[in-house]
Amino acid sequence: MGVEGKDRAKVLEAGAAALSNQLGLAVQRLRKSYGLSLADLSNQSGVAKSIISQIERNETNPTLTTIWRLAHALDVSIQSMLEGGEGGPFIEHLSRGATPIFVSDDGLCRLAVTGWLKTVDWLQWYDFQADPGGVLESGPHARGAVECLSVLEGEIEVDVGGTIGTVRAGETLRYRCDRPHRIKNGGDKPAHATMVNILKSAMID
Repeated sequence: MGVEGKDRAKVLEAGAAALSNQLGLAVQRLRKSYGLSLADLSNQSGVAKSIISQIERNETNPTLTTIWRLAHALDVSIQSMLEGGEGGPFIEHLSRGATPIFVSDDGLCRLAVTGWLKTVDWLQWYDFQADPGGVLESGPHARGAVECLSVLEGEIEVDVGGTIGTVRAGETLRYRCDRPHRIKNGGDKPAHATMVNILKSAMID
């Protein structure tokens, strides 16, 4: 027999309160396990320090956006957060259809974003494929940024400010990418490479 009317409302209210308290305890436990202060977590999540404090003390009902930001900053899923944050090892499976892919202007180069979006401001990595004759033009990245191109198949030519380097299967080319640069498959076979951009590396003279 189900509960109705006021009794049902009380049950729902109690359930919501329990879930909110569980969320607050999970945020606090995870934050402390990483050695983060309220200010640290605020900086990493974009959630105000006062709001995080209220969540931990079960004094507010956060929005789904707020919960997502905190879960993202603490490297757990929303489900794990709501269950108390006691999840196992971190494993994130990105399906083929969910992997962002950029295509060059000539339609011959494809850049799949295989890196973690959380590191995009300082570290990016991609799976790069180019058909014969394909060219990928790139503008300059931040001062001191370095790009590492490791070729798995074929041969690729990199032009950085008029200086050209050629890299073949099994080889890696590192170069400054804080100026306009171009990657080209000048061969007659498809080329395949991994590309890592270090956007906050040490300054290079």
